[in-house]
Amino acid sequence: MKKKNEVVLNKKPRWKLLHQYYSYTGFYRFVGTSLKKAILPVILFLAALFAINEYVININSVLVTVTETFSPLGIISVFLASESIGLGLVPPELFIAWAGKSAMPVLFLSFLALASYVGGIISYWIGKAITRIPAVHRTMETKMSKHIKNTEKWGGFLIVVGALLPIPFAITSVAAGIINYKFRYYLLFGLLRFIRFYGYALVIFKIV
Repeated sequence: MKKKNEVVLNKKPRWKLLHQYYSYTGFYRFVGTSLKKAILPVILFLAALFAINEYVININSVLVTVTETFSPLGIISVFLASESIGLGLVPPELFIAWAGKSAMPVLFLSFLALASYVGGIISYWIGKAITRIPAVHRTMETKMSKHIKNTEKWGGFLIVVGALLPIPFAITSVAAGIINYKFRYYLLFGLLRFIRFYGYALVIFKIV
């Protein structure tokens, strides 16, 4: 009876066990390193925009011209392609800035967030499709070995981080598809992508 009670008393809460697991496997270190790597490019990008706006050309005028010249559907389609087959290579901040100069900033920002979410889903299914082509699968496993291993270890938490932080969400999504991560959980965690877009729009571009 005493041993049974000791087991019950010594049983740790689930959140503590998860915390231990993510500590031991280096999840927090990975997030910290990724943030350090990602924050500098974002700062440099914003600084470059500010410098260009001040000393080269008025970016506000350029963005207004873009909104008047190109259709919103065309711009959002380019962003969707970037967030899916382009693996998120074009900074979302550029499109968020465009939304801020559009006639309906919040509406177009929501469309951009939706495009990013859908782009992630497309990337997920690209990952699933890759597993059916052995030669491509081997190549992608080599090039994305780190992301695949991390997704296998951390699963949903890595998708949450990819959705919220400046870490390539499309690449994380492809890795989730390759390891056959449960789609319904991917869809759920991926919804946090909307929070990132609204957060960026509010804090950086003062749109929302």
